[in-house]
Amino acid sequence: MNLLRKILFPFAVLYGFITSIRNFLFDKGLLKSYSFDLPIIAVGNLSVGGTGKTPQIEGLIRLLSNEFRVATLSRGYKRQSEGFVLANSTSDALQLGDEPFQFYQKFKNIQVAVDANRKNGIEQLLSGSVKPEIILLDDAFQHRKVKAGFYIMLTSYGDLYCDDFMLPTGNLRESRSGAQRANIIIVTKCPPNLSSEAQNTIKNQLNLSPTQSLFFTFIEYDEVVYSNEKTIKVDAVKSMEKLLLAGIAKPESFFTHLKQGNDECLTFTDHHHFSESELQEIKKKANGKIIVTTEKDYVRLKGSILSEQLYYLPIKSSFLSGSENFEKIILNYVTKSIV
Repeated sequence: MNLLRKILFPFAVLYGFITSIRNFLFDKGLLKSYSFDLPIIAVGNLSVGGTGKTPQIEGLIRLLSNEFRVATLSRGYKRQSEGFVLANSTSDALQLGDEPFQFYQKFKNIQVAVDANRKNGIEQLLSGSVKPEIILLDDAFQHRKVKAGFYIMLTSYGDLYCDDFMLPTGNLRESRSGAQRANIIIVTKCPPNLSSEAQNTIKNQLNLSPTQSLFFTFIEYDEVVYSNEKTIKVDAVKSMEKLLLAGIAKPESFFTHLKQGNDECLTFTDHHHFSESELQEIKKKANGKIIVTTEKDYVRLKGSILSEQLYYLPIKSSFLSGSENFEKIILNYVTKSIV
């Protein structure tokens, strides 16, 4: 913890007090939460960014969308539109935000919507001509005005919420007690070889209630990088001279997976919108070499002056064990909740 964060400790205590009062008022019904007559699954976290919500949402889409009409609803962070927007063939990352646009690009059999007001977003989706049977709420763990039927909370391996503190001293958006609202807690970004003993140690640290289920996942990288027209195997990419580019919350594992030799790594803030001057500078640094970026960055960068040399590496969230049990829990909730 750096010195500034220590100095800001009194503000963290105040922030924790305010969020605790807010949660208390929702828990007691003094602030109203709205429920809906269809299964709603909220995916989120207690901390700020970088826990792997996007691959987790995508995993749920793969699980559910072949059998049910699925819609995703996100805030659309840093988008340049306002209010409710339902993705269509004219949509782009500026209108939707990068993560929702990524969902729309990858999954053609779902609806993708954005609205900072999740209640209004759900109402708009349900008033449409094609009503979803399931809604996945992206990054909505603290959005208490909507009461989801099922909550999945993510926490990163090596940065567990039980070891963290409130903003601005730590990275928590609310008290650690907020984890009690989760039906499932997933420890994400684990080492693929994390032992059963280490998993049990973490389980004891988290001290879950008997009604909560715990799972462990790791980031699985694709074996190929993709451009608009070409693909290259990752093994070949690793031996090539390249520039690595990331504008995500925690890019270290992405860089570690691909970097070799003198490869240059460029880091930008999460959801960064690249200016023309930045694009020119990136192109200059690449000096004719290929540029490999994350899938989330790619949806913002494709169509830019980098397109001809730009590739992206997809990822997905995979379970160390228990994937069948996870799927069973989700499908049991969904099938019992569909009216």
